[in-house]
Amino acid sequence: MLQGTGSDVGKSFLTAGLCRALVRRGLAVAPFKPQNMSNNAAVVAMGSTEGGPETGGAPGDSAQGDSETFQGEIGRAQWLQAVAARMEPTVHMNPVLLKPQSDRTSQIIVQGRRFDAATAKGYQQRKETLMPFVLDSFATVGKDMDIVLVEGAGSPAEVNLRARDIANMGFARATDTPVILVGDIDRGGVIAAIAGTRTVLDRADAAMIRGFIINRFRGDVSLFDDGITTIREHTGWPCFGVVPWLDAAADLPAEDAVILERGGKTDRDAGCVIAVPMLSRIANFDDLDPLRAEPHADVVFVPPGRPLPRADLILLPGTKSTVADLAFLRAQGWDIDIHAHVRRGGHVLGVCGGYQMLGRHVHDPDGVDGSAGGAEGLGLLDVETVMAPAKTVRTSGGIWHGHGHDGGGSGAQVTGYEIHMGRTEGPGLARPMLSLDGAAHGAVSADGRIMGCYLHGLFTGDRFRAAFLKRLNAEAGIGDFRAHVDSALDTAAAGLEKHLDIDGLLAVAGL
Repeated sequence: MLQGTGSDVGKSFLTAGLCRALVRRGLAVAPFKPQNMSNNAAVVAMGSTEGGPETGGAPGDSAQGDSETFQGEIGRAQWLQAVAARMEPTVHMNPVLLKPQSDRTSQIIVQGRRFDAATAKGYQQRKETLMPFVLDSFATVGKDMDIVLVEGAGSPAEVNLRARDIANMGFARATDTPVILVGDIDRGGVIAAIAGTRTVLDRADAAMIRGFIINRFRGDVSLFDDGITTIREHTGWPCFGVVPWLDAAADLPAEDAVILERGGKTDRDAGCVIAVPMLSRIANFDDLDPLRAEPHADVVFVPPGRPLPRADLILLPGTKSTVADLAFLRAQGWDIDIHAHVRRGGHVLGVCGGYQMLGRHVHDPDGVDGSAGGAEGLGLLDVETVMAPAKTVRTSGGIWHGHGHDGGGSGAQVTGYEIHMGRTEGPGLARPMLSLDGAAHGAVSADGRIMGCYLHGLFTGDRFRAAFLKRLNAEAGIGDFRAHVDSALDTAAAGLEKHLDIDGLLAVAGL
């Protein structure tokens, strides 16, 4: 199990890279994360199990399908780790997923299904009731595997949360899983972070840690030899390696929104500029990864407090709370920027929550999205959305209609997944953006420049991405995005083989 001295120390990347490294060694390996907090979710299969202990499944929405057809949600990081392990991802690889929907509450997904919503305090009080589901999923994932690579969440040093913990030492102790602690030297203070973690842990928890890894080192590694010695003296733990910044990390989907603050391309030679407002509850921003990888597209994530720049396309991403983020968007003045962009002849695409925002109104009579009520939309598409408790969770595929002056791109194949609450209707649906599984989907304005749909992941389709970029007067430079990601995983694995004592890590795991 990889635990960290804090969030965003690189646990997800290291787990994915190690999954691929061990697969390349001929081992059957599966990823697992007991509890994750992320609004970047993937839709995956149920997996082979009879359901949660004694209940036949998580006590949430059961209308989404039976055990043979059910599709549910996991964190995108675990989806990527399954790809790295060359396994079909299932809901059991991330049995508890928390999706923040306000500053105080999160939606709780258990074994793929929507379970409930709770405040942070409320979740802490009920968390231990979820451990049976975590253990059930862990047993399911581990069946017939040589090794399971487990990713922790946050830090075990958060001892104030230890009593009901299911994500770090609570899980490690319950399953007798040995732990490797990961520290990020790039953020500074890594010696204190690792030694401090040892200091605050009780004796039994500290005994689960068998060593540490230093991640994101820049420069001459030998300069940190004395640092490794100091950590050993304070903790008694061996070092399993010092991992430098690996370029492959930039080519893999990121789970934490902190990556969005690192800006777009610096050469400014891209064929088109795509502006993405950083909504307060932005979700599934990995939809943009294929575009970020394109050499001729500059994806600019615009933080709060800044106007939207001149761009060829404004892309409104998904959000965990459409009504709240409509208010946030207006507070930034971005609605004015978007309408000015449209008057200049610019293109706009809304995905999921962004699609709902483009309509005339979002109604929420039951407070499904937050407080009961609703909000006026941007009015760029002639549709309206009504929020409802039923949640759509499914994979889909079809074609792009390619509405536009030249009709370019019509018939390009798209595949992806839907995760949304609410139903969108109105006259605008007469000009659908897509056909999914044989049915019309989404909406397009009369001039073809404004469009919206619920399909996440549509830019992974190479033909669609190329046709869409051509509409923006840019050429696609990546022929096969999935192969691009797979190559990055192989590169990451090779880097970890070079810089980590993987034989030592396998010995810790009993192999």
